[in-house]
Amino acid sequence: MDSPHATKKRRIGPSSGFQGASTPTDLQKQSQKPVKGHPTRNMVSEEGHMPAGEMHNSTMFKLQLDELLVEVQPNYEKRMAPVESALRKLKAVIEQIPDREPVDAAEAEKELYKCYKTATPFKPANNVKYQLAYAKPANINVVGSYALRTAVKTRGLMSVDMAITLPSSLFQEKDYLNYRYFHKRAYYLACLVAGINENEGCKFKTTFSYLNGNNIQPIVVISSCGDGGTDDFSSSRCEIRILPAVSEEVFSNARLLPDKNCVRPSKAVSGTTALLAPTPFYNATLKSESSVTPYLKLLHGASSHCGSYKEVCILGRVWLQQRGFGGSISKGGFGHFEWAAISAVLLQGAGPRGQRLLSPGYNSYQLFKAMLQFLASTDLVANPLLFQAEKFSIQKLDVPTFYDGPRGVNILFKMTPWSYRLLRREANTSLDMLRDIIADNFEASFIVKADEPLQRFDLLARVPILPRLLSLSKSADHKPEITHFCQKLYQILSRGTGDRTTLIHLSAPETGPWPVKAPAPSSESQTSVLVGFLLDPTHAGRAVDQGPPAEAKIEAAAFRKFWGERAELRRFKDGSILESLVWSDKESKIPIFQQIVHYLLDRNFGTDTAKAISFVGGNFSSLVAMQGASGTQTTAKFQPIMEGVSKLERDIRNIEGLPLQLSQISATSPKLRYASIDPPLLNVHQGAAIDPADVIILFEGSGRWPDDLSAIQRTKVAFLLKMAELLEESVEGVSARTGLENGDPSIRNISFLDVVYKTGAAFRLRIYNEREQTLLERLLKDKTLDPRKRDEAILAQSEYKRTFTHSRLHTQALQFLCTRFAFLSPTIRLAKLWFTSHLLSQHISEELIELFVVRVFLQPYPWEAPSSVMTGFLRTLLWLSRWDWRLDPLVVDFSGEMKASEANAIRTRLEAWRKIDPGWNRVVLFAASNLDPEGLAWTQFGPSKVVAARMTALARSACTVVMEAGLEIDPEALFVPSSTDYDFVIHLHSRFTVDKRGKKSSTKNDVFKNLQVQADTDTNVDLTCYNPVELFLEELRTLYANNIVFFYNAHSGTFIGGLWSPHTTSLRPWKVNLSYSTTPTIVQNGGDKNVCPAEEAQLVVNKAAILNEIGRLGGDMITRIESRN
Repeated sequence: MDSPHATKKRRIGPSSGFQGASTPTDLQKQSQKPVKGHPTRNMVSEEGHMPAGEMHNSTMFKLQLDELLVEVQPNYEKRMAPVESALRKLKAVIEQIPDREPVDAAEAEKELYKCYKTATPFKPANNVKYQLAYAKPANINVVGSYALRTAVKTRGLMSVDMAITLPSSLFQEKDYLNYRYFHKRAYYLACLVAGINENEGCKFKTTFSYLNGNNIQPIVVISSCGDGGTDDFSSSRCEIRILPAVSEEVFSNARLLPDKNCVRPSKAVSGTTALLAPTPFYNATLKSESSVTPYLKLLHGASSHCGSYKEVCILGRVWLQQRGFGGSISKGGFGHFEWAAISAVLLQGAGPRGQRLLSPGYNSYQLFKAMLQFLASTDLVANPLLFQAEKFSIQKLDVPTFYDGPRGVNILFKMTPWSYRLLRREANTSLDMLRDIIADNFEASFIVKADEPLQRFDLLARVPILPRLLSLSKSADHKPEITHFCQKLYQILSRGTGDRTTLIHLSAPETGPWPVKAPAPSSESQTSVLVGFLLDPTHAGRAVDQGPPAEAKIEAAAFRKFWGERAELRRFKDGSILESLVWSDKESKIPIFQQIVHYLLDRNFGTDTAKAISFVGGNFSSLVAMQGASGTQTTAKFQPIMEGVSKLERDIRNIEGLPLQLSQISATSPKLRYASIDPPLLNVHQGAAIDPADVIILFEGSGRWPDDLSAIQRTKVAFLLKMAELLEESVEGVSARTGLENGDPSIRNISFLDVVYKTGAAFRLRIYNEREQTLLERLLKDKTLDPRKRDEAILAQSEYKRTFTHSRLHTQALQFLCTRFAFLSPTIRLAKLWFTSHLLSQHISEELIELFVVRVFLQPYPWEAPSSVMTGFLRTLLWLSRWDWRLDPLVVDFSGEMKASEANAIRTRLEAWRKIDPGWNRVVLFAASNLDPEGLAWTQFGPSKVVAARMTALARSACTVVMEAGLEIDPEALFVPSSTDYDFVIHLHSRFTVDKRGKKSSTKNDVFKNLQVQADTDTNVDLTCYNPVELFLEELRTLYANNIVFFYNAHSGTFIGGLWSPHTTSLRPWKVNLSYSTTPTIVQNGGDKNVCPAEEAQLVVNKAAILNEIGRLGGDMITRIESRN
């Protein structure tokens, strides 16, 4: 919503409609007064300008930016014609309202309500002894972004601001004190409403509202009645706001400086006003009422001699809107007007020695980046900026100060400490985003809504607002009571959480419009404050806080006063004796950080407030097994298996009798990169399937390896057999067994070794021989190779790279990133749980899912990297819902050193694949990284178009659920699968469904406890990778790969879903030896002759017979098969 000072105004003439305002004087000719608190010289160029960088990162970005500037602007000629007519009518009605003679305040308000049922929207708390009156407005003008044509489309109604200048004759010299001006202003508004409602010639709906949430600045909102009459402007989807203003000569600037007091007690002693606390918020509010014309001249002048000024205002407005910022106090106090005013001032000066910080020669993109640079690099709290202002004492506050001397207003007076910190953080993040040369971040900059709390903050808390708390939150500066309460809450939480948080943000509800006959709503109608925390995962779960030493008496006393009974004196290992706090989550399921917040609220606001607080975000962590909620323990449950692989390496190195010595052992399993849904559980009971972790072993180089691929595979078998024998002889409690895969003979790897320890740790070893790659490349270069063998060689090379190269490098990269990002591991695990819950994990590889999540952490824009499971998971779903995999590749830069040329080469490679394979039969998703620039390692064999489209649809549905549920979201609701989308469902018997924790879903066979204990100490290598349902599903896919797409939850599924392929269900000419059961049918006239000639016997798939075949194959494993059609 716009401020009355936002932009150029248009004067409404008495007969000819709107006339353009006269051109203001050249603002550049103003004297350049010294600027205090300007940015340092290293922030600006030699000419004094903020650095703007290159024009654009790419041509595509410029084209997108140009299109955005066109698309976001409303069609003024078509859409705004009805509201133009309404504005003229409204102006004529206001000019006809009769004057009212001065009357005592109480009597005037009483008479107005009695005759016109219109209440005065603001009244001082004390009885007043002055008179109220009404006179014809001095001026009526259309102001704001509508007048300057910098408005943008919104989902709601667009505001058109009409500024009405109150006549100076209504005010006295002392009316700037004690709300006298605001009381007269409110009465004037009530008279306007009464006059509009009494006029029989117009039909408008009138309500009161607050300007920017400031409860001493009520305004009138005019809405269309929607009756289709001459005054109906509902088609414009607008509302008209009547904003009172006053001439700048009425009140002296010197009396409204930020260091002056204008709200004085009724019994103040003469000469003691200098001792009263300043009222900067009250003063700035009053001064903003008289600065309409000065800001009109400023903004109009900026648009006149900076060709890109209007465009940067539009870009800034879109950027702020997508991040939830606005001019109202509840939206941060930084909206379109603040952006426009600051950029206009920076075009004039505010730099070192009065130099301009923005150059009029910049284009819109350069101006936008320079504005972000100014916001991010200039701390206006620590270093207030005074532009062309005489020196005056600035009260040390935690709010920013950008004091515009010529107009006498702190432009940022509505901002709060938390909103300013968030604004600077967003500006800094956006700058980093725009500097990223790998990804095209246009959507993240201007399209993605970045203000959704569940995706923005790591943890959310709803703090109730009790009436007794508001009664204690009154401010002499007349900030709204809710704002004063939030300031106290922010100070307590900031001090109490310390370095556990990187940012705390508070959002209070905004008072909406109310009927003109009703009194203004009280603050008690607001029920809660939403607190958002950005956590530091390194410190958020810290158990011990160290305070000042005992010798520092003053600091120690302040520490104990703040923390009360929680503070205690402790001696630490280094001998120091410090005040300290000790927290623990062992006795309570509540995470340490939430315990701290509870305690702070209980101590400072009462037990009733602490009990009523509710947290949002922690429930997502509970969906995956995690050792507490702190960032340092998210991978603790993987330590046993990591220690197990270290022991395996020691055992192999200690073996005597191997032909070659071990050179390297590399992990390739999700379990060994902290990425399996469930942490590996050792000591599983007998009868549980053993799921080994994949490991690659590389021996020292030797020339004795054969030069034939098949011979190499047989040599590997002999090598593994010998290793199994030596391991069982040399290591106590180890079971080792060699297995075969991929058929024999084969040029692909055909052997592996399963090693199971007595502890339950299990590993599957494969030998990595670097010579295979050379032999495969030599084989593919042979032009005499027949096509069948060439295809086999291509498949073998692809599998070799995936198994022995990409998996190894991918695992190493994930291991490093999981130590760099504490919540990457649980986010990956939760994302995999989501994919498998919706029966997609059989089609989408685990590595590809990991790349999805890693991308959100390495390229988190428009946010910073997630510091909680909730934000990481929900942002992953959001990215999946927006990813256009048909045109855009997934690019992940693990190293952070990828060049733009490399990223462009990946995009070019995708375009080539789309031309080679227009039907998307070979490659659907293209996922590349600096480790796999080819982009096919994890997508060459899936998913199909059907599965990829379903992934996108499910992600969009999940995002819709999140948006609709908001803070009431139930995380488990996102993981509930639906079976209604499948053509048939195969229901499985619970005796055969085994979850990945190694436990049957249910069992009816109880055993004696002593036998169970004995069984738990035994391991059975025969059960390695034994899962009857997956073996059954593998057979089904072999038989019906071209006819049916099967879906199954490999983690804990109870049914298998199936979709018939469209080409299978269509009619086809009669033919023998089809691969599936069919039945003949006669197509009568009207059949599609292009497919099947009419009146001939055709074949249709025999669904019932195929389902019966599946039932016979499954046997006791299947309870029933449910067909949807």
